[in-house]
Amino acid sequence: MINPFQQLGELKKMRDQAMAIQRELQQEQVIIDKHGVHVVISGDQKIKELQSNGKSDNDIKEAINEAIKKSQEVAAKKLSSMSGGLGGLSGLLGR
Repeated sequence: MINPFQQLGELKKMRDQAMAIQRELQQEQVIIDKHGVHVVISGDQKIKELQSNGKSDNDIKEAINEAIKKSQEVAAKKLSSMSGGLGGLSGLLGR
């Protein structure tokens, strides 16, 4: 017989692991310099710095971050619908 409390414990463990990975990704940075454009992006796909020909452009940075967030939401919905009975898992993972 399936123990619902054991399942909740396993879900909590998975959520805790996902949150730990997310914190680690926030600390990672990728730096790209190409054709006069300088980009610093974190491992969790947030643009930290954007410069073009030595000039910072926060408006473009914010627009790109919003586009990335929306694309991640679309992907999460698609994955949630594909997971069948685990559809509620994304809510438990803090998404």
